[in-house]
Amino acid sequence: MFIATLVGIFKFEEIPQQYGPFVRYKASVENKTIDETEEIAILNISGTQSHHVLFLNSYKNIEEIKEELKQADAKLNYNTKKILEGHL
Repeated sequence: MFIATLVGIFKFEEIPQQYGPFVRYKASVENKTIDETEEIAILNISGTQSHHVLFLNSYKNIEEIKEELKQADAKLNYNTKKILEGHL
């Protein structure tokens, strides 16, 4: 199982350029229009060169995020979990 660690929480206009393709890909998979003011969390998946994107308005609680990551064979590290709980 991989560990997901928070890179940062950004508004769409603030996302560093290297994460833009990950955000656009996730939005296209979810058929989502990105709101400029929505908080977007970027997670680094340890042991890979992949990042996981979370549109925080799409989740009601941390359990939904944990379930989504479980499908990707990843889990949140403790600090990331606590930070995300504060933003939900």
